Amino acid sequence: MPILPFFAGYVPAIAVALGLAWGGPWMAIPSVLVWVIVPLADHFGGIETRWGEGMVEDSWRYRWLVRSWAPLQVAIYTWGIAVASSTDYSVVHRCMAVFNMGLLGGATGITFAHELMHRARWIDRALAELLMTSVTYPWFCVEHVHGHHKRVATPEDPATSRYGEPLYTFLARSYFGGLASAIELDEGLLKRRKRSKWHISSAVWRYGATTLSYYTLAGLLGGWSAVAAVLGLSITAVGMLEGINYLEHYGLVRKKEVSRSGKVRYERVRPHHSWNSSHRVSNFMLLNLARHSDHHAHASRAWERLRHIDDAPQLPSGYGAMFLLTFIPPLWFRVMNPLVIQWRIAHGVDLPERARQKRGSMKWGRLLINATQRLL
Repeated sequence: MPILPFFAGYVPAIAVALGLAWGGPWMAIPSVLVWVIVPLADHFGGIETRWGEGMVEDSWRYRWLVRSWAPLQVAIYTWGIAVASSTDYSVVHRCMAVFNMGLLGGATGITFAHELMHRARWIDRALAELLMTSVTYPWFCVEHVHGHHKRVATPEDPATSRYGEPLYTFLARSYFGGLASAIELDEGLLKRRKRSKWHISSAVWRYGATTLSYYTLAGLLGGWSAVAAVLGLSITAVGMLEGINYLEHYGLVRKKEVSRSGKVRYERVRPHHSWNSSHRVSNFMLLNLARHSDHHAHASRAWERLRHIDDAPQLPSGYGAMFLLTFIPPLWFRVMNPLVIQWRIAHGVDLPERARQKRGSMKWGRLLINATQRLL
């Protein structure tokens, strides 16, 4: 698989750097790139279904494309926080610097961190923690790998959005529910090692210490305005992450089954428990993250090996356009709820009560889906 197209993930960093350097209209470039150019490019660029098939190569090139992102983001954040905390710039310039850094962390930084936290090498996991700490979300590393991947598409998973749940209620449930899950997972690990939850090896304590150090360093170097900048960029980045989490499993559920020993448990995670998208451009920029069905079915599979799966539920458009749709819950429900109902019928899953009541109006949802696909 050619590696060059995936350097597209570095384009947002260039856009943010141009805005910081030149200001004015250049500050709008990152937003135009993420919210306009990528959705349009997804539409006209079409779908790629072949790359990743049968790939067995484990090349250093793919690993270092991801690892190299961390020092670049640290450099841009250092520069951006300095700009945001300086009175030499206008208030608009400083606020846009904060927003663009959050956009960079949410659109690209967390995507690269996500890939790194799934790898076994210590350097990859350390870089993942560094990137997630930079957006005040370090516990995502342990919760995502050991919590979300185990509980996905079940009521126990705070990062799986439910049928009829708007993005804005999901945001708080996922963020704070993820924190509670991370603490629980960390305490369980320490207990298995026969250590106290106050032990120095606790990941939660490490996350707290690194986050506090991050904010303290920002405050010492740039004052309260730098602390506010870190908080602002973190809110933006985490909001983007949770928006992506929201659309990746919306309304999908795993059925319960009885094991040979008689225990009731959830069926194993399969490709049809995640929404998939193989639109070229967004996958170039997000390291094939939108091939989410294969990622959850094979969590240890590296990004360059992720495959398109025909039988997985497919999103009507790429991640860029679908992410924008999540901000308008009535439109999101109109487009996605009929697809969820079709999925549940096809997989023998009970329909939600409100879905049973509204099945008569599904034709309007289908019409809107077709119209949206034509527009996007």
